[in-house]
Amino acid sequence: MAIRVLLVDDQPLLRTGFRMILEAEQDIAVVGEAGDGLQALDQVRALQPDVVLMDIRMPRMDGVEATRQISGPGKDGPAKVLVLTTFDLDEYVVEALKAGASGFLLKDAPAHELVQAIRVVAAGEAMLAPSITRRLLDKYADHLPSGEEPVPDTLHTLTDREVEVLKLVARGLSNAEIAADLFVSETTVKTHVGHVLTKLGLRDRVQAAVYAYESGLVRPGAQ
Repeated sequence: MAIRVLLVDDQPLLRTGFRMILEAEQDIAVVGEAGDGLQALDQVRALQPDVVLMDIRMPRMDGVEATRQISGPGKDGPAKVLVLTTFDLDEYVVEALKAGASGFLLKDAPAHELVQAIRVVAAGEAMLAPSITRRLLDKYADHLPSGEEPVPDTLHTLTDREVEVLKLVARGLSNAEIAADLFVSETTVKTHVGHVLTKLGLRDRVQAAVYAYESGLVRPGAQ
């Protein structure tokens, strides 16, 4: 089964370029295009794509709000959003990740990176290293809670070990690094990460890192 992709960007030439790159791959099919967020919502409902390649800045409805309506809290549709951005430290990227995006990619990324990103996101993984997530969140720390807010009730559903794992995910450690840090197997870490995502209702490690910051569990700049 080919990965069904919807292209969302207000620049037709960019959409054409992305289409040419993706349609050269046997396992990817571009099923539609949209020029703004409102069109994207209509196309998602009509076409049921696996991955939405989403621009941020667009007329009528921007990519952040469209992402929220496609993949945000309470949304359980199959479509996953991969955000496109011009700058790697864009404040809108933080908002898009919080809105439910599975990751982000620079618009000038090489063709093979775009293809790989589509495959990774379609497989349910996050196309964004947690270390980059942390860098983004550190840069835009003033967008996040001060740490004086009450701890979310959902955090209390985690075991002590799961809280440890969540903190390390937010610090940008890979499963292998977490395993070494906690002196457990990588398989055990994967199990803990899976439990964390399930208990907190999160889609991937990116959202887990965002949650750790938003809940005050990890503070920007802390080790």
